[in-house]
Parts: sequence; C-alpha cells; structure tokens
Amino acid sequence: MIKFDEVNTQLIENFRGGDGITQAKLLVDENNKIMLGRLAKGCSIGEHSHDTGSEIIYVISGEAKFTLDGEVEIGKPGDCHYCRMGSRHSTANNGEEDLVFFAVIPEHCK
Repeated sequence: MIKFDEVNTQLIENFRGGDGITQAKLLVDENNKIMLGRLAKGCSIGEHSHDTGSEIIYVISGEAKFTLDGEVEIGKPGDCHYCRMGSRHSTANNGEEDLVFFAVIPEHCK
C-alpha cells in the first residue's frame, strides 16, 4: 500500500529542462517509478524520451498540455496520457489552477 500522505514531497527545479518547480511524492524501485505530482500555473516537465520503458499519466485536477512526439494533447481530469516506449513527451500546466497528476513509469528493458 502506498500512502502518499506519508511520503515526503520533493521540490524538483526545472525537471528535465522544464520551467518552474515540480512537486513530487515519488517512490522508486528496480521496476517502477510511481509519482503523485503537482505543477503550479506556468510550470512544466521538459521534453524527454522513454527508451527503456513507458509512462502513464492520469490527470486528477487542473488542465495539462502534453506534447507527444510533436503532437499536442490537452488532458483534463479523468484523462490518461500514455507515452509508449521509444516516444518523447513533455507535460505542462495549461490552466489557471494547479495540475495534479498520478504517474507510473514502468521499466521494460534494463
């Protein structure tokens, strides 16, 4: 059981070359990264590739602008963004309120 209320929040400045601060409650093991994240207005996670795994991001609240292999997707609460292994993507807060999301990054290749 992961109890995010008991996980310390990390403040990651310019995460992957993005803008501002990413607030992350992050758990990492040899097979997965599991994150409850928050981006304030104007903040982003920079473009990066997933060469050894994929990433699944579920939007809890706010509005996200995902760029996937050059194509823009807008995510709203209840939407799920999927970055397949071998693709490139970025995440930005596209709205006025904080973007809150849940992400799972499984490793497929080591």
